[in-house]
Amino acid sequence: MTTVAMHSVFVYGSLMADDVVSLLLNRIPQTSSAILPDFHRFSIKGRVYPAILPAKSDTVSGRVLFGITDHELYVLDEFEDTEYERQNVQVLLTDSSEKLQTKTYIWANKDDPDLYGTWDFEEWKQLHMEGFLKMTKDFAQELNLPESEA
Repeated sequence: MTTVAMHSVFVYGSLMADDVVSLLLNRIPQTSSAILPDFHRFSIKGRVYPAILPAKSDTVSGRVLFGITDHELYVLDEFEDTEYERQNVQVLLTDSSEKLQTKTYIWANKDDPDLYGTWDFEEWKQLHMEGFLKMTKDFAQELNLPESEA
């Protein structure tokens, strides 16, 4: 019997939308609202998704995806691309105030001049979600193609 490692991942941008997660993972995992302390969620010039970087006494609200398999983590790694680094962080689950070690994606270029302000999920849903879902669907289809067809 093979054991499957299960991961939890804190998400704070487009992956807070069930529709995006569903396109990538073909399911919606169990989730819990959470807060990541000592980080800030930035907007990125010319992009519709956010970046987070450490920032004392700031917080980022998001949610934790539970029961993520190794393959699903690979899909998320590919989706987040090389601009993000997957790191372990500690979040607070909002419903229980429980602390949880989890993974998240942190913007790799901490000196990026294109980071500004604060990214807003509700605004993203209204302005960009439709186009983002199309891009995500295309990405998921490409990722799931057998290598011989790609």
